[in-house]
Amino acid sequence: MIGKLKGIIDSYAEDHVIIDVQGVGYVVQCSSRTLQKLPRPGEAATLAIETQVREDAIRLFGFMSDGERDWFRLLQSVQGVGSKVALAILGILAPNELASAIAMQDKASVARTPGVGPKLAQRIVSELKDKAPAFGHVDPNLARLSGDDSKSAPKPVQDAISALVNLGYGRPQAAAAVAASISALGEDAGTQALIRRGLKELSQ
Repeated sequence: MIGKLKGIIDSYAEDHVIIDVQGVGYVVQCSSRTLQKLPRPGEAATLAIETQVREDAIRLFGFMSDGERDWFRLLQSVQGVGSKVALAILGILAPNELASAIAMQDKASVARTPGVGPKLAQRIVSELKDKAPAFGHVDPNLARLSGDDSKSAPKPVQDAISALVNLGYGRPQAAAAVAASISALGEDAGTQALIRRGLKELSQ
């Protein structure tokens, strides 16, 4: 099995790149995000590779990091998610963004992916919730404030999230902003301080 390719970019297509490794051109399928990050033809590149063997073909999928490849594998553990959909999701969400979306049960972010409807997005965030922190750098405060976990948070934290929601922000965004505020200000920060810092986070 091929786990990594290091070579020269030969050419690009809409959904793949050809990498020349000592005279052999490998066709590697990539997400749109990965294709955008790769250098121009003629320049050197290294990709983490996932090899999938089928009866009629051997397909190579390329990623900028081993962590992104891990997400590609994990996504396909969900019923209804094949390689094409997994690549599409990674084209819309970076690994850390995907981890945060799952930790917060933010199905709307996942559903931004073409071909992923609300039901599949819900299945993805539900089935992968317990695995998200292991596959991405999720702020522990963010994970704690996701879903129903926010109900056990200190009152200033709950009030800050509610205030941001009342101002028109979505609950996942409000929770993320307050989580970032807690990380910056500390666990003892008051409601008003969390709101002010949260608004600053949301304006960036």
